[in-house]
Formats: sequence, C-alpha cells, structure tokens
Amino acid sequence: MELILKEDVQDLGFKDDIVTVKNGYGRNFLIPQGKAALATPSAKKVLEETLRQRAHKEKKVIDAANKTAGALKELEIKIPAKVGTGDKLFGSVTNIDLATALEKAGHTIEKKYIMIQGGTVKRVGPYNAQIRLHREVSVDFPFEVVAEKK
Repeated sequence: MELILKEDVQDLGFKDDIVTVKNGYGRNFLIPQGKAALATPSAKKVLEETLRQRAHKEKKVIDAANKTAGALKELEIKIPAKVGTGDKLFGSVTNIDLATALEKAGHTIEKKYIMIQGGTVKRVGPYNAQIRLHREVSVDFPFEVVAEKK
C-alpha cells in the first residue's frame, strides 16, 4: 500500500514522503491516526506541485538549521546529576534533560528530535546525542554527565 505521510513517522519517513507499507499498518494505524493518506495519482500530482513551491522556502530553513548546527558544535554542555557509590546515577539522564540544558544555553529543540546513543544515561561520563534539526540536517552533539556538587 502506497501512502503519503502527513507528518514525520519514526523509522518510516518524513512529512510528504511517499512510502510503501503493509496494508494492515496503513489501514489500521497510519490513516486513522491522520499520519498518512492514500497515494492516488491525483494526490501525487498535488504533492509534486506543493513540493516544487516549497523547495524555494525550504532553502532558507535549511540555512537556518545549518547555522544552528554550527552553534551547537561550539556548545559544551555538562549535565549535573545525583551520584551514588562509584559513578552510578540515582535515576537517569534522558533526552528531556538534554533538551532542558540546551534551552538554558539558548537553543530550543524539541525532545523528540534528540536521540541519545544507547538510550538513557545511567553513569557519569561523556556521551553523544544525535540532534535532528531538519530532515536534511542533523548534528552529533557530545555532552557530559557530571556529579552534582553537594
């Protein structure tokens, strides 16, 4: 079943992509949730025209995302966390904590666009996160989890 995505779907595609999925996934999840529409020939023509018009505007958005990516590469984030014996954390550090730290530094990025490699952080030390600023622009962002001062 061919569908046109109306919004970004994790591990499937981005908004306005034409994807092929199994019939049940499309009929029972994507279409009822409003995440996709059937890719009929007329819908494909409308999508093509929309993408052509959007291409010009998209260049400005990509330039802004590249500028933000450059600023993020200059940034150094240290997230303080409560530490038990050794270097184990009480709780964990997630993409929510990283999004909050980035917001304090002046960069508002939604938590759903931040993926910490390895999932949640349970120990003190340096880590990497993948931050997607645009469908074509993503940046590897190193950060460090440090022990909270008592």
